[in-house]
Amino acid sequence: MHGFSFSTDVRVRFAETDAQGIAHNSNYLVWFEVARVAYLEEHTGGYQRLRDLGLEALVLETHVRYIQPARFDDRLVVHARCVDVKGARFRYEYAIARDGTVIAEGWTAHATVDRTTLRPTRVPT
Repeated sequence: MHGFSFSTDVRVRFAETDAQGIAHNSNYLVWFEVARVAYLEEHTGGYQRLRDLGLEALVLETHVRYIQPARFDDRLVVHARCVDVKGARFRYEYAIARDGTVIAEGWTAHATVDRTTLRPTRVPT
């Protein structure tokens, strides 16, 4: 996938589908989170490392563009990259592919905050 250096695999579970076997739209945000947590594990030592530093990463905004439906038992690849890191804010971009074809894409905007006060705190380097 052009421009993405990280990806993780997911498989559409039966519980994620409707009566027609199509994945419910809300699951795409869950798959984004799966990729985001795996990305953090590979690149920063994991989400728990942020928590150990006294930080949380809050989701501020989300966007998904659905191109084709995912169905029960599809094997998907969720590509993720972290961009626009500025101060306490950052953004992830995602592309979900099936057999090399993008079926959904989107982004999530985040801010790091002090875990106790919830005040914005610069993203650690």
